[in-house]
Amino acid sequence: MEKSQEITAYVLCGGKSVRMQAEKGLVLYKGKPFIRWIIEAIMPITSNIILVTSNGDYSLVGLPMIEDSYAEKGPVGGIYTALKHSKTTRNLILSCDIPKITTELLRNLCDESEEIEASVTFLCDAKNDYPLIGVYNKSALKTFADAISSNKLKLCPLVNMISHQKISINSDQKSLVQNINSKAELQSLNLLDL
Repeated sequence: MEKSQEITAYVLCGGKSVRMQAEKGLVLYKGKPFIRWIIEAIMPITSNIILVTSNGDYSLVGLPMIEDSYAEKGPVGGIYTALKHSKTTRNLILSCDIPKITTELLRNLCDESEEIEASVTFLCDAKNDYPLIGVYNKSALKTFADAISSNKLKLCPLVNMISHQKISINSDQKSLVQNINSKAELQSLNLLDL
């Protein structure tokens, strides 16, 4: 399949990383920073990849970087920044702490998002939603702007309020979407791969 130039990928590299005590996207997994694993999964889908961050250390991956339009607004602020910046209708938005994400999973998500006109399409399993592995339509920009101005910064309630579709993953794929938020989670991830 050809790369789609009709989708832009944004990786949200913000966040305080309190539990990890390090910049999450730059934490090493199998000798490579998380951010590199994620970029490698995106590359076969689109070469339009932009990092949302104000941390110059991410320049090591050689991709364009944009700063959050509003500081301290969490993922809602990061998604707003991406949608405001984007020149494409569809935007793949990912967090920087999912090093096991695969091209296959992302391609399926992107393909499904093309089928149905929803403001956002994201992954879910039997228990959890993963709105930070999602395709966001530029038309959702106003919703995110309104959320910021009224300080409603919880992402899950916001995406469930607008037109959305959830793509279910199976139990085998659950490890692929796991957020690695702490040193303990990183340690267990490394142990699993031994």
